[in-house]
Amino acid sequence: MSSLVMNTPLPKHYSCRSPMQRPLAAATTRRRTPVQCTTKFFANPRGASTLQNYHLEDPNKNNIFKGYSASEYEEKLEKIRDLVKSRGEEDDPIESLIFVDTIQRLGMAGHYRKEIDTIMQKHYLRLGDVDFCGYQSSLLKVSLSFRMLRQRGYHVSADVFNNFKGQDGKFRDELKQDVWGLMELYEATHLSFEGENILNEAQHFSSQLLHKYLAENTNSDVVKMRFKHPFHKSIARLNFQRDVRGIGKSITTLTELSEMDFLMGKYVHREELRQLSKWWKDLGLIRELKLARDEPSKWYTWSMAMLIDDISLSSQRLHLSKSIAFIYLIDDIFDLYGTLDELTLFTEAVQKWDYDAMNMLPDYMKLCYKSLLDTTNETGWTICEKHGYNPINSLKQTWASLCNAFLVEAKYFASDKLPNANEYLANGKVSSGVHVVLVHLFFLLGHNATNLDDISNLISSVAAILRLWDDMGTAQDEHQNGADGSYIQCYMNDQPGISYQQTREHVAHVIEREWKRLNKECFNLNNHSTGPFQEAALNLARMVPLMYSYDDNQQLPVLAEYINLMLLSPASLEPDRQNKINSFEFSV
Repeated sequence: MSSLVMNTPLPKHYSCRSPMQRPLAAATTRRRTPVQCTTKFFANPRGASTLQNYHLEDPNKNNIFKGYSASEYEEKLEKIRDLVKSRGEEDDPIESLIFVDTIQRLGMAGHYRKEIDTIMQKHYLRLGDVDFCGYQSSLLKVSLSFRMLRQRGYHVSADVFNNFKGQDGKFRDELKQDVWGLMELYEATHLSFEGENILNEAQHFSSQLLHKYLAENTNSDVVKMRFKHPFHKSIARLNFQRDVRGIGKSITTLTELSEMDFLMGKYVHREELRQLSKWWKDLGLIRELKLARDEPSKWYTWSMAMLIDDISLSSQRLHLSKSIAFIYLIDDIFDLYGTLDELTLFTEAVQKWDYDAMNMLPDYMKLCYKSLLDTTNETGWTICEKHGYNPINSLKQTWASLCNAFLVEAKYFASDKLPNANEYLANGKVSSGVHVVLVHLFFLLGHNATNLDDISNLISSVAAILRLWDDMGTAQDEHQNGADGSYIQCYMNDQPGISYQQTREHVAHVIEREWKRLNKECFNLNNHSTGPFQEAALNLARMVPLMYSYDDNQQLPVLAEYINLMLLSPASLEPDRQNKINSFEFSV
C-alpha cells in the first residue's frame, strides 16, 4: 500500500444516497462444508494456494496467435469491418441482421459497435412505425428484428407477435413446422418486460414445440445449444456458439479472427489472474484466517466474465476482483469465526472507516480490516486519478451495508428464528455482495455519484437473481447442519403444507420476474454512456447459473472445465478445441 493512500487526507468526496440494494453473494453464506469441483484448482477451496501447480506466464507472448502475426490480426479486423459496413448498405435488412447476430455470437461485437449501431438504426428507420406492429414478414424475420432492436434500446412493441395468431387467439398451427422461426421466437421472449403476456404465451408455445423437435431430432446440435442457452442470457465468448448461418465466404476470416481474439484474451486474463494471486498471497490473510476460502481463480472469474468484451479494462477487472475477494473473506469471518459481539464490533469499525478503529477489534480481524481499508482507499484514488473525483464515501457505504446485512443474518441464526420470506430476501439481496461489486464497477467505468440512484433498481434485480440461485444451491446441500436460512426455507415456513418442489417452482418464477425487471431497467438506461455498465450487470446475472448450479455431488464440474480452458491451460489451442467449442455446455 502506498503512503499516498495511507497518509494523505482524502479530497472532498462526492456524496450520495447509496441505494439500499444488495451486494454479490460470497459463494454460499452459511455453507459449512467446502464445495469442491472436479478439477485440481478447486479441489481445496479452504486450503493451500489454488494456483501453486500452474504456470500462468507465457514465455513467448507471440505464441498466442498460433502462427498469426499482429499485422494479420489487424488486417482481419479491418476486413470484417468493411464487410459489416457493406452489409449495412444491402437492400435485404435481414441478411445484415443475421451477419451482425453471428458477430455477436462469436463475441466479436465489441470491435464493431459503431458500425453495428449504424445498421440497427437504419433497420429501425426502415420499419417506419415505432410500435413495430405494421411489420409483416416471416416469424424468423420478425423475431430476429424484435430481439436485436430491443437489446439495442429501440422501442418495439411485443404486439407484433399477435400477427402470428389465428382467430381463436392462439398461435397458428403452420408455425409448428418453422423450426428456425420458433427458435428465434423463443430467443426473443427472453427480452420481455413484466406485463407482456403475449411474450409469455410465445415462450410457452415455442418451448413446447422445440422440446418436441429435439426429442425427435437428437443430433440437432445448433438448435439444442441455442434452445438451452438463449443469446440474451448467455455470455457469447463463454458459450462458444459457432452458429454461422448466412455469412457466406466471410466465415473463414471471422472464425479465425474470433480464435485469435480468444487467444489474446486468454493471455491477458492469465496475466491478470497471476497479478491477483500474487496480491492475495502477499496480503497474508490466508495465514491469519486458515478456514477462509482461498479461491482467486473463482473471484477473478466473476470480474473477467463481467468485463470480458473489452480486453483493455485490466485495471477495472483487477480492482473488481479485489473487492470480490473481500466479500468472500468477510462472509467467512461472519460465518466461521466471529461471535455476535465480535461481529458487531467489526460492523461498527467498517461504519467508522478509520484505521484507529482497529484497536477495538480482536487480533484475527485486524489485518482483514486494515487490508479492506487499504484496498478500497486505493481503488478510490485510482478512480480519482483517472476520472477526477474520489467516490470513497459511496464505496465505504457499500461495505457498511454489506457488513450490516451479514450481521442481521448472524442474529437470525443465533436466535434460531428466521424472518418471513420477503424480509429475508430484502436483507439477502444486500448480503449477496452485488451492490458492492456494481457500485465499485460503476465508478471504475467513469460514472459519478450523481447518477448512482439511476442504477438502484438494476442492482436490486441482479442481486435477487444471484441470492435466489445461491439459496437453491444451498438448499440442495446434503451436508448442511441445522437451518441453512435459505429463501426456500423461509418461504416454506410462510406457506404451511407447501411442498419443496412447489417452492422451487415459485423461486424459479421469482427469478424470471426479476429478469423481466432487469430487462426493463437496462432498456430504460440504454445509451452509449452507460452501455458498458449495463452489459457488465447483465453478464453478472448471466454468470449466476454457472456459479451456483451444483451437481449431485455438490460439485461444479462445468465451471471447473471452463476455468481450466480460459485460465489455467497453456495459452495455445488444444488439438480438440473445435470439438470442445461445439460440445460446450453450461449448468442451467
